Parts: sequence; C-alpha cells; structure tokens
Amino acid sequence: MIINDNILKYGEKAVFSLRELYSRYGYAPYKMSKFEEYDFYVKNKDFLISDGVITFTDTNGRLKALKPDVTLSIIKNSKDIPGFVQKLYYDENVYRVSESSHRFKEVMQVGLECIGDIDNYCRGEVVSLAAKSLLSIDKDVVLDISHLGIINAVFDKAAVPDDKRGYFISLMGEKNAHQLVDACKSLSISAEGTLLIEKLCRTYGKPEKVLPILHEIFEQVPDRSSLEALCEILQSLDDTDRDIINIDFSVVSDIKYYNGIVFKGFINGIPGSVLSGGQYDSLMTKMNKKSSAIGFAVYLDLLDRLENNKIKYDAETVLLYKSGENVCDIKRAISKISEKSGSVTVQRSLPDGFTYKALYVLEEGEVKLVENNA
Repeated sequence: MIINDNILKYGEKAVFSLRELYSRYGYAPYKMSKFEEYDFYVKNKDFLISDGVITFTDTNGRLKALKPDVTLSIIKNSKDIPGFVQKLYYDENVYRVSESSHRFKEVMQVGLECIGDIDNYCRGEVVSLAAKSLLSIDKDVVLDISHLGIINAVFDKAAVPDDKRGYFISLMGEKNAHQLVDACKSLSISAEGTLLIEKLCRTYGKPEKVLPILHEIFEQVPDRSSLEALCEILQSLDDTDRDIINIDFSVVSDIKYYNGIVFKGFINGIPGSVLSGGQYDSLMTKMNKKSSAIGFAVYLDLLDRLENNKIKYDAETVLLYKSGENVCDIKRAISKISEKSGSVTVQRSLPDGFTYKALYVLEEGEVKLVENNA
C-alpha cells in the first residue's frame, strides 16, 4: 500500500520514520498493555513527568492505572543478562496531565531503551539516534547534552554537601550562576570551588568551543572519567549528528534516578523540548536491577504545533464542474489532476471563504487550471 505523505500529520509521519530508523539499528518493538497495577506507579512516582495518574478498579477489585509512562514497564520486564544489551523501541500512547491545560491527555510517544551491559559505544549510539530522530522530523533542530558525572565531579572538588546537591542541580538547570555563587558563599565553599561551579554553569555551546573549557576546568578536578566518557561519545558521532549538538549544563535530571549523560531535543517553532532522555542507572538500582540503561522519548503530541504553523487550506486541490457534465469526463479529470496533486475535492460550487492551493474547472469535458496558490 502506498501512503500519500501529504495527508499525514507531522506526528503520524514521525511514527513511520522513527520506527524505520530504530529497526535499522537493530532495536526490537516493545508492546505493553494500556494499564498496570497502580501500586507500581506509586512506588516510582518521583520518576514520572506528571503526578496525575488515571485509576480504575478491575473486576477482581484491584486498583489499576492507565499507563503514564513506558520506561518503567520496560525496566520491570527486563532481565539482567551479563554481557548482553537489550535494545527496544516503542510506539505507545501514555496518559498524563497536560502542562498547558492541566487536564488528562492522551500523548503519542515514540522512544527507545538500551538496557544491559552498556558501554560508551551504546551511549554514543543512543545519542546519535536521538540526533537522527530530530533530523528525521525537521532540519531546524538542536540537541542539548550534559553529563551529570561532570557536574558531580566539580561538586566533589568544591566539597558541595550531598544534601545540597539537589538544590545546586536545580540552580544549574535555571542557569542561575549568581544564586549558585551566593549558595557557595552560604556554605563557605572555597573561592576556587565557587569559581569552578560558576564557570561550569556558564559554559554553553558547540563541542569544539566547550571541550577546551572543560579540559581547563578538569585540570583542577581529580576524577576525569566523566569528561573522557563525554569526549569519547562525541567523537563517535558523525558530522551530521554533531552539527546539531550543544553542550549545555542546564540540561539536568533528577539525580535520584539519572546519572551520566542526559539530553534534550528542540525543534524551532515549538516551545519546550520534544525529546528527552539520558542514562538512568540509579532508577535501575531502585527497581532491583543490576544492569545499566539509557534511552529517550519523543513527544509526538507537541508536533501539532508544527502542523499549526503551516499555511492551512480547506482543500489541497478543487475541481469545479457544472451540472450536466458527463460523469466519465469528471472521472477522467480527477484522474488527470490526481497525477499531479494527489488529493482532489470535487464540487459544483464553493462557499465564501473556502481556501485551496489549486483550483481547476471542468467545462465541456476540458480541464483548466484557473488558480494556483502553492
């Protein structure tokens, strides 16, 4: 079956292209039920994007929940297999509270998870697929990446107390260097440590610009493993992927669940990130798994904004005919126009304000193009 690309919305096109992309890299499809035990989500509610969960009572009296997340279910069903990496992708709808309307919404989501004995190749592959995912949707995109290991290594050098790191991370996320400096002063952190934290907070840009700054910072930081890991991941990317990447240490996630590399993807014209992911070994540990894991999700519902930014027409192409025209002539006209435009609306007349890209008229068996707005 041939699918007319013109009749698909951005989100629908993205589903096809992303599934093909992930399959090409050996990721297997993962399917799950629409609901899980409610207790399962209660135990891991801090990991969920939305606090709201839709619940219902099953016929056996047990409380169930419509799934607000896919990653948790994949982890629950994963197995610890030494030396092996499970590569899965999903195309699922989740149910969560919308940030804009504050009402429950069904969200179309595509993503992948790489779980098991992962190394820098696996991490680089996932980052590359995140970049390729964005580029398959649009060309005006950015992938901002960070590394929680780098942030924590600088915090270690500056002797930031463990119970204050969540607060410091939140300030990094706001790019609030001024308040970070004030927080350092309140904790009597050394001038050297304060300068390192402030410098890291202000560091942003293309890898070729940022990496020399990070190497300079890490001349004073004993543990260089996280910086070396980030460098190796970036070096593994092809030029097309690397061209859309910025290093940005305001990209942070909950340190109770995430560690290592984290990233967010953006498309011009859409406020907020349309892709989010990272390494979440801490969540694996919390769920009694020994494996490591990294993955991301693409939030396809946000792509509706791209659709709304396009010029809208009531119809792509219109064919007008008069009463009394031969039916066979009308059908031949439709066939001829369809070869060029694909979608044709056939009418005898149009209401005021009706818009179209192209208008054809059939008169005495002859087809004429009278207007083209493309």
